[in-house]
Amino acid sequence: MTMKKFLAMLLALVMALSLVACGEKKDDTKTEGGDTATGSVYYLNFKPESDDAWKALAATYTEKTGVPVKILTAASGEYESTLVSEMDKEDAPTLFQCNEGGVATWGEFCYDLSSSDVYNQLTSKDYALKNADGEVISIGYCLETYGIIVNKALLKEAGYEVTDITNFESLKKIADDIHSRAAELGFDAFTSAGLDGTSAWRFSGHLANMPLFYEFRDDGVTSKPATIKGTYLDNYKAVWDLYTTDSATTGAALLTATGDQAEAEFGEGKAVFYQNGTWEYSNLTGEKFGMNADDLTMIPIYCGIEGEEKAGLCTGTENYWSVNKNASEEDIKATLDFLNWVVTSEEGTAMMAEQFGACPFQASKAPSNPFSALANEYVANGCYPVTWAFNYTPAVNDWRAAVVDALGKYTADGGSWDDVKTAFVEGWATQYNNDIANG
Repeated sequence: MTMKKFLAMLLALVMALSLVACGEKKDDTKTEGGDTATGSVYYLNFKPESDDAWKALAATYTEKTGVPVKILTAASGEYESTLVSEMDKEDAPTLFQCNEGGVATWGEFCYDLSSSDVYNQLTSKDYALKNADGEVISIGYCLETYGIIVNKALLKEAGYEVTDITNFESLKKIADDIHSRAAELGFDAFTSAGLDGTSAWRFSGHLANMPLFYEFRDDGVTSKPATIKGTYLDNYKAVWDLYTTDSATTGAALLTATGDQAEAEFGEGKAVFYQNGTWEYSNLTGEKFGMNADDLTMIPIYCGIEGEEKAGLCTGTENYWSVNKNASEEDIKATLDFLNWVVTSEEGTAMMAEQFGACPFQASKAPSNPFSALANEYVANGCYPVTWAFNYTPAVNDWRAAVVDALGKYTADGGSWDDVKTAFVEGWATQYNNDIANG
């Protein structure tokens, strides 16, 4: 064979091998859904206590899919400043927190989640936030619940069952009767509605949520409003009057009544009804009071609204996921895939249950706290959750302080309910404007 023929054959062989190589498909990592793994996830986490858990879960996901997941956790109380700094970088977070208070600032950065798998995993779409255009910009991922905690054993001793209470009218009828027989029964209807600083938040915040929720629902409010109308303040008054009348502690004594006092009244079997939340369960059933878990339940805060027979518990969160719409298409998809895996996989749902308790997704594990389980049960039975409208409150501490002051004068000093309305409605506008003026 001549050298010329040898070189020609060698060249042909090289070209053939090159064509074979070009025809081979690259062995890319696959996601669990079968798509080629591209893009990456960068989550700016809000809760320092969950940092290790998120990093461990991220490592598991990367091992399974090949998709890089970066977790950065802001220091306690520094989330906003950290978010400002990180969003200004070229590789900004693809996943961050944006609750009601953050919509005005960060809403324009939020990707529309309305067609995402994770949004469709919610047990109720009420756990998502929308902007003025109706786009889903944030999804709540962990929940706390409050309502009226009931001692079923005492209620039965008074001649009633929990199922007898379906609205404000039936609640008031039963509470009035128990209060009228308090000396005979040895217990009263409601625990003290104290306006001491350790207790007042239950009424200037949590009870005040009721008129705010229904007004905002009527008016389609999706961001912090500059003004409110006080449409349902008469309903707020009806519940407050019930709390402060059908109780052993009334009038001026409420000005100094504490949160511990109310807890003890309930824990020691001195009252049937106690407005509080899921966080109270361990206190009531623990060593301090040793209440029988089977004797406890939670019912909605009824306030005389039409159709409230279908109301659920007051359930909400300050913790919402938002996806950065300015991220690349590949990173947005990677982030949405990651979120869907978090709320549907065994690994993800186990971590969420352990770290956050009750979560509002169809595959979420049942929370160990029965009050949280009740919140899910109400929704499963077709009731609407009463979400946390109070998250929109401007200058929340100042606004609540003014409401408490007006409630105190009305309750203890014969003051006018009109002053409560003024603190509620005009105070909102004042604090909103102060927020704007202060930047």
